[in-house]
Amino acid sequence: MYTLKHPLLVTVLLVCFGTAPVFAADMAAGEQKAATCMGCHGPKGKSSSAQWPNLAAQQGLYLVNQLKAFKAGTRNNPMMQSMAANLSDDDINNLAAYYSSQPAVSAGADATLAKTGQPKATMCLGCHGSSGEGNGQFPRLAGQHPNYLVKQLSNFKEGERKNGHMQAIAGNLSEEEMKILAAYFGSL
Repeated sequence: MYTLKHPLLVTVLLVCFGTAPVFAADMAAGEQKAATCMGCHGPKGKSSSAQWPNLAAQQGLYLVNQLKAFKAGTRNNPMMQSMAANLSDDDINNLAAYYSSQPAVSAGADATLAKTGQPKATMCLGCHGSSGEGNGQFPRLAGQHPNYLVKQLSNFKEGERKNGHMQAIAGNLSEEEMKILAAYFGSL
């Protein structure tokens, strides 16, 4: 019987196979399917409204997980649930591959608030990446609309979005702290 003696190799293989659907996806098909998303999320995933997130350069695995959660009804948003209801697994993987391949965008933010938020943001970087770029299942925060980020933090704090870790973090943030964090990440 053959056993793997290199734990690092096992980890690399698991990461590669665990993310294979996004990398094996058809970006051209994702771009075509994204035409239905453009009304809210903008051309190439660059939303012009703080009501909807930027999808450009978002983590592919995060997008797959969120679309599946909307489809299953475990993430509550009536519009997104109806949009995801008829997506196949291939559609989801193709959309994720397309959006994650787009260049990053910055929503911009109040410079004074952003500077104030920078030191506080260090608590977010362990999961969301050293520059807020995201990390696999953890979303990209860099470049998101500050008002969108504040709304999501409030949703975690109020229990409208479920994630024990994020609910605990958001539960300890004041409204002002949410605003300065959001400004910092929006400015990136």
